Amino acid sequence: MPIPTAPPAPPPTATALDRLAERMGIEAEFRDARGDVIVTPAETKRHLLAAMGIAVGTDAEAQVALEALDREEWLRPLDPVHVLRGKAAPGEIVISLPADTGEVSWRLTMEDGGSDSGKASFGDLSLVSQRHITGIVVERRRLPLLGDLPQGYHRLELTPGAATTTLIVTPAQCWLPPALSAERRGWGIAIQLYLLRSSNNWGIGDFSDLRELVGLVAPRGADVIGLNPLHAMFPDDPEHASPYSPESRLLLNILNIDVAAVPEAAACAAAQGLIASPAFQQRLAACRDRHLVDYAEVAALKLAVLEMLFDACRAAADRKRWRQFEAFRGKSGEVLERNCRFLALREHFAEVDPAHVDWHAWPERYRDAAGADVERFAAEHRHRVDFHGWLQWVADTQLGEAAAAAKRGGMTIGLYRDLAVGADRAGAETWANSNAVVSGAQVGAPPDIHNPAGQAWGLPPFNPRALRAEAYHSFVQLVRANMRHAGGLRIDHVMGLQHLYWVPDGQPASAGAYVQYPLDDLVGILALESQRHQCLVVGEDLGTVPEGFRERMQAANILSYRVLFFEQDAKTGEFLPPADYPSLAMAVVGSHDLPTLRGWWEGRDLDLKEKLGLFPGEGEAQRQRATRQRDKRQLVAALRREGLIAATGEPDNHTLVRAAHAFLARTPSILAMPQIDDLTDEADPVNVPATSDEHPNWRRRLSMTLNELAERPRFADITGNFQHERHKPVKRRRRSGSPL
Repeated sequence: MPIPTAPPAPPPTATALDRLAERMGIEAEFRDARGDVIVTPAETKRHLLAAMGIAVGTDAEAQVALEALDREEWLRPLDPVHVLRGKAAPGEIVISLPADTGEVSWRLTMEDGGSDSGKASFGDLSLVSQRHITGIVVERRRLPLLGDLPQGYHRLELTPGAATTTLIVTPAQCWLPPALSAERRGWGIAIQLYLLRSSNNWGIGDFSDLRELVGLVAPRGADVIGLNPLHAMFPDDPEHASPYSPESRLLLNILNIDVAAVPEAAACAAAQGLIASPAFQQRLAACRDRHLVDYAEVAALKLAVLEMLFDACRAAADRKRWRQFEAFRGKSGEVLERNCRFLALREHFAEVDPAHVDWHAWPERYRDAAGADVERFAAEHRHRVDFHGWLQWVADTQLGEAAAAAKRGGMTIGLYRDLAVGADRAGAETWANSNAVVSGAQVGAPPDIHNPAGQAWGLPPFNPRALRAEAYHSFVQLVRANMRHAGGLRIDHVMGLQHLYWVPDGQPASAGAYVQYPLDDLVGILALESQRHQCLVVGEDLGTVPEGFRERMQAANILSYRVLFFEQDAKTGEFLPPADYPSLAMAVVGSHDLPTLRGWWEGRDLDLKEKLGLFPGEGEAQRQRATRQRDKRQLVAALRREGLIAATGEPDNHTLVRAAHAFLARTPSILAMPQIDDLTDEADPVNVPATSDEHPNWRRRLSMTLNELAERPRFADITGNFQHERHKPVKRRRRSGSPL
């Protein structure tokens, strides 16, 4: 809970710089983790405005920029996009035209090809406001269209003005599985796919392992398997391993391909010979035995064979599979083609100079994804471009097969994917769509108790004005790509729908500020795509949550993300009882950014942080350990109140893990998911936030194979308890946040 503070002093008269920053969505202040109000300095506003393409050094220049924005907006007959919400959205928009305009006519083309049109006298329309612009009087008036518009993406053309706009009509809420309710709550298992062990994978979890896990948990009544982001990474730099800093969030990580399951593998003599060679088998065995994922070696082994299989598919006499690939490529369109061109270009420039892998260092003519030079390069290197596209087809096919297996197994949700908050600035997503992102800033977090210097994550943010100018096309693509083959989608750092903390390039993370996003529009689009894909949405709402934000998410049927470790009374430290968890939520013990349950109980995460020098200030380690001892006592007390452990004595590890998950299973939250790491009794974390090279993040594999997990009594015990608890009615307290 924030520390109470005195109200801030009344702000001085706003300057032109202040008004310009507000107009561009830069928030004037925010409340930090300690509860203190942090005012955004003028210098930070200038840096962020410059990153947005508006360089102002003086207040006079800011005033000129403001007036230019005014002229641009008033002289534009239609906004580029209108998002209308509700089951029967009113067909009414505001248009801007000279006051002496006579008749206006419009034509509406529906997404399904239908159309409608109409005419009206401009002067008879309802007046909103007027302004003198460049010697003329411009008026804004309301133009009524249809009474009820169907949900979807429609196009409106207006005369005079030869203007067009996109009308996006959305439902009010995201989709929820009808089978889930207070009487039948769902459950599943959360995994980091790349950490799975099996007797057949090549040292990294793959899509066949995912199918095997589906076959393991579906008969036990599981509804969902939660996945890490499956986003495309850098094939030429596989050690760049964080799934939350991908090359592109629009495509898949090809290292998750099961090479042996590619149909060409059985008939390709060259590939079979390579795989069977003693040297290859020795390298493969070493990858399987390692405690950490050896990304470089895994990539070398897989790509060597996949290149052979691609050539075999391309040259096959039976063209059926190649035609299937071409159909996939045609349907995927520009998104796939640009990504593949990017990878071929990156390989080319890396061979010329390894320092030029970042596309910002390429010759200017290759930085334009739509340019003639890029087109010519793609034609000259078509074989390599096709190879990268073929890999995406194989990955998509194998992921689709895992999703189909979940559906056949009766899983209510199936696969639950994860959408990272951004993509690496050197990747294809930013190159292919550079106008949609702000290259002069990066997403991060302000200073807090655990990170006193703040955080900058190296991920360029979406430009909110550019998103509106393109009718949110980039956001729609992103949502669709990550709802593919999924019955659920987790939005990492979901507060980014309302605002993100931007850090200007070249500045410390403490010199950032929050920038606003069009929350209602983005939530509406999420709801539309969620309903169309029948994909529920979970918002990772940890950290500093803006006032009223969770209520807005609840109204839109976006599930809150509730972590056992954090669900404590702010004053007493007591863990909230299961009945106090909201219904519209997903309940978990921990996450990829937190210690495992065993690691938390034993304090291993605190030892590791102290070793890595992550505690801010002298004595912080001791304070953290004291807090942990208090939290352990409180957790034991909470479990005892539920009758899940004995009234005396300290529970052993197995008893603790079983009881904590039984506690989770009792919550009224419509989804609950244990981490597979707790089922396999891992001690070490997957990731230590605020570290990169200091700790082997995103590499620690599971300590047992899936076959061994299936035979483990803990697995049978905990999954059996979830199946029993989650399929019966639960008593819960009625409170805000529990609408079901």
